[in-house]
Amino acid sequence: MGTVTTDDGTTIFYKDWGPRDGRPVVFHHGWPLSADDWDNQMLFFLAHGYRVIAHDRRGHGRSSQTATGHDMDTYAADVIALTDALDLRDATHVGHSTGGGEVARYVARAKPGRVAKAVLVGAVPPVMVKSESNPGGLPIEIFDGFRTALVANRAQFYIDVPSGPFYGFNRPGAQVSQGLIDNWWRQGMMGAANAHYECIKAFSETDFTEDLKQIDVPVLVCHGTDDQIVPYDDSAPLTVKLLKNGTLKSYEGFPHGMLSTHPDVLNPDILAFLES
Repeated sequence: MGTVTTDDGTTIFYKDWGPRDGRPVVFHHGWPLSADDWDNQMLFFLAHGYRVIAHDRRGHGRSSQTATGHDMDTYAADVIALTDALDLRDATHVGHSTGGGEVARYVARAKPGRVAKAVLVGAVPPVMVKSESNPGGLPIEIFDGFRTALVANRAQFYIDVPSGPFYGFNRPGAQVSQGLIDNWWRQGMMGAANAHYECIKAFSETDFTEDLKQIDVPVLVCHGTDDQIVPYDDSAPLTVKLLKNGTLKSYEGFPHGMLSTHPDVLNPDILAFLES
């Protein structure tokens, strides 16, 4: 575990496990979580000989709680600082939810030779919010509701989200894991309220259309059809259409947090893509 300091003085915390000469896999977490959300995947790919890296986004987890920079351009610049510091080459970048947006923006701007492949899981691209150009998106009022709930009682909000739509625990017959709920809350409360508040705009209103069009490397797009956070129809199928070399893998009935509820399915699929 270590830290990287960006040009504006922000300290970015990261984990870096495995052989230095192993093929690097970099994991980008969702809102409002941290690198800890990737424990299962990091252990899985570490066991398969990969070098695994995961960082806490600025304002999240153990990274600096900054007053500024809670936007996708800065998030991508922070990843550039990290990959430069570690001199990562031919890496695969895996992003979940907001982290998928971060991956799209970073990969579109990455220096030649840095990125070999990318994986977007339940990811926010192309754009979440409803508009004339994105009629299938979610109304801005939904994201305003997120902001209102965060300000009113962030601790309770961070119980309600994982207890319900994030992991699909609000569905009939769902096998609820209190551990996942508690760990989601723990990660969320480690971060800064201002960063999480501003990140709602970043993940919901950023348009990644041009980023997706610029990406040349192979991209695997994984999405659950019962994703209640990033609805399937307005995300994964549209993303694949914009990519030059994209593959869509849909998971019937899987929730937004399927990396945690179904790692036994997702991990081998991602591994197969890395080794193809």
